[in-house]
Amino acid sequence: MFLTNDEELGNHIKHLTTQAKVDHPWEYIHDHVGYNYHMPNLNAAIGVAQMERIKEIIENKRETAEKYKKSALLQFFNEPSNSYSNYWLNTIMLNNRKERDTFLEFTNNSGVMKRPVWEPMNRLPMFKDAQCGNFSNAEWFADRIVN
Repeated sequence: MFLTNDEELGNHIKHLTTQAKVDHPWEYIHDHVGYNYHMPNLNAAIGVAQMERIKEIIENKRETAEKYKKSALLQFFNEPSNSYSNYWLNTIMLNNRKERDTFLEFTNNSGVMKRPVWEPMNRLPMFKDAQCGNFSNAEWFADRIVN
């Protein structure tokens, strides 16, 4: 969702989210790199319903995050001091990939869904031969982070 009180910026964003197609009755001309990001009505209705309960939803997620924070066994990613997180995704870090995988196996087999952080793209099979720089930090985190 993108909110603005700047009409010109709003029109530009809407243009980009509808594939940046120049208005024409039959031609498909695009004047920018555009995206198909417009929201279907059903998704908008769900979003409106959730916005009516947003304080309750965020409080529930923050309460869940507090439970994770209290565990002495887990290194929890906290919100920065100058922010107020909605904790839509709770993240913990383990010591290494083996510990991460053991934790994932135990929790998922116990009916508590956990997953590793997204795999860095340079490790995916379709990009194995692609040119890339040094992603050692991303790889280090990928081996340790659980959501």
